Formats: sequence, structure tokens, C-alpha cells
Amino acid sequence: MLPTKLQLRIVSADRALVNEPVEEVEIPGADGYFGVLPGHTQLVSMLGAGELWYRIGPVEPEDQKHYLALSFGFAEVQPDSVTILADVAEKAHEIDVPRAEAARKRAEERIADGTNPDMDLERARIALMKSLIRLQVASRAKIRS
Repeated sequence: MLPTKLQLRIVSADRALVNEPVEEVEIPGADGYFGVLPGHTQLVSMLGAGELWYRIGPVEPEDQKHYLALSFGFAEVQPDSVTILADVAEKAHEIDVPRAEAARKRAEERIADGTNPDMDLERARIALMKSLIRLQVASRAKIRS
């Protein structure tokens, strides 16, 4: 018999964020986003930086999805559970928007200033991507408010 819910557990390096039964989850894998429903085949995937969302109820309206910003780590999918071990994870309402904006601006300035030979371009690109994801996820909390 197929399970009707997934037990979603999301843990970051410093805390547990989510531990509840859900209907559906979309995960930012290293090779792109993938969705998980109850009964999904087993898999382990590396995470990329991106927006994770999950839905608790079967008839939950679109605006009741729950959003988190994730950066790197691993996802383990079982037919009845999903465990996310993320380097960094933040719920939408927890994101410090001014701090994310400042990080975006710093990263853009570092990328634009190609004259510094000591600047790590890949690190600046990742910082920009993470700040943009945080801002996108934070905007989801405002839309729901």
C-alpha cells in the first residue's frame, strides 16, 4: 500500500527547521529541481542552492505553500519520507531582507570589478546566487502576509 504522506525533515548545520507530514515537496537538486510525492522511489541527491517548497494539505491553496531558501547539502528520499541535510536553510519569514540586499550588492560589485586579481569570481557568483534566492524566498513570505 502506498503511503499518503511524506514525513519531511529539514536540518541545517545549526538547527532543525521542519519535521512534519506533507503532501508534496519540490527540492533544488544539484542538477535541477525535482518533485516528490508519497510513494516516490528511493534516491539520494546532492542539493544545489535554491528554493524548496512544500505543501501540507491535499487541497491547500497555492498561496499556502511553505518556502525555504537552501544552499547545498544532501536530500534522501524514501517512499514515505524526505530528509534534507542542508549547509544553510532559512524559512521565508526568517530572512533578513536588508542583509540579503547588501549581500547581493556586494557580490554584484565584486563581479563587475574584474580588475582585482585576488578576487575569487566563482565565490562571488555563488554569493550572488544565494542572495538572489534568499530575496526570492523572502518575497514569498510577503505575498502570503
